[in-house]
Amino acid sequence: MPRRGDRQRRTAQSPVRDVPRSARPPRRGRRGAQPKVVALGGGMGLSASLTALRRITGDLTAVVTVADDGGSSGRLRDELDVLPPGDLRKALAALCGDDDWGRTWSEVIQHRFKSGGALHDHAVGNLLIVALWEQMGDHVAALDLVGKLLGAHGRVLPMSAVPLELEAVVRGHRPGSPEELSRVRGQAAVALTPGEVRQVMLVPHDPPAVPEAVAAVLDADWVVLGPGSWFSSVIPHLLVPGLLDALTRTKARRVLSLNLAPQPGETDGFSPQRHVEVLVQHAPKLAFDVVLADRAAVPDEESLRRAAERLGAEVHLAPVAAAGGLPAGGGSARHDPELLAAAYDRIFRMHGRIGPWR
Repeated sequence: MPRRGDRQRRTAQSPVRDVPRSARPPRRGRRGAQPKVVALGGGMGLSASLTALRRITGDLTAVVTVADDGGSSGRLRDELDVLPPGDLRKALAALCGDDDWGRTWSEVIQHRFKSGGALHDHAVGNLLIVALWEQMGDHVAALDLVGKLLGAHGRVLPMSAVPLELEAVVRGHRPGSPEELSRVRGQAAVALTPGEVRQVMLVPHDPPAVPEAVAAVLDADWVVLGPGSWFSSVIPHLLVPGLLDALTRTKARRVLSLNLAPQPGETDGFSPQRHVEVLVQHAPKLAFDVVLADRAAVPDEESLRRAAERLGAEVHLAPVAAAGGLPAGGGSARHDPELLAAAYDRIFRMHGRIGPWR
């Protein structure tokens, strides 16, 4: 096992209005030393943001969706009645450092068993997280402990402590009925649904937010939403009333980070501005400061700027895709961590709250 790298010191944080003391995240060091950033999302999109953001701040919190019902997460959720751990695991892996310790543990928790038995396709990290939940009886404390073990450069929190289901209103879901509206239930089904997703909801409809996630948003300097599966990883955060209220009330500046390409099934045919428009439909009172998009992924800059104005935001275009990362028709477009980090760093500096961060 490689030697453990330096760990961030965690101490108690300054009081946060309307949030109980037990929910407050750890206090950082000298105030103003670096930006306090909260990133919201799920899956590989959130992982891309976290991998970039940990390069420019040591005060980073991930707030992760908990509506996944497919694969290893879905099986554990059904069998043990727990939160789906998969997106939480991916976020923890993304926060692992680039030294031997971080790379090793990132690979270990992402490792999936291959067998003909019950362990087939389960990820090691999923089993570890669920085991600690059962041992400790506390979602947040268990995730903090996993982060400590990994030497994670940040904290990972679920957006709610209640397992959630995603429900979507889809137009043209049934073959031969292009205008009919249907309801599709389940994150895995929504992600691959035929037809056009018009609206998503959570079941239950008013889930409680995790207090630590609310505290982190209220105390942040910057909040980053996206990129990621738009209807199943990004918008669900806006459907948790306590979290939406915190996002609306926070004095933090807000960045909406757009995807590099439409996602087959979920957002087929979506332009960058369409992504913004459906977010406005789901949270019409939520404002943003900046909409970040890859320059090569925006064929109509003026339309995107008009859509961003509905959020009160300006558009920031930057090259953030990995080499060859914008395949025709979508595909597996990927962000380059260094380019995305540079774009976030530039936004943070251009839009105030700079301080003596570096």
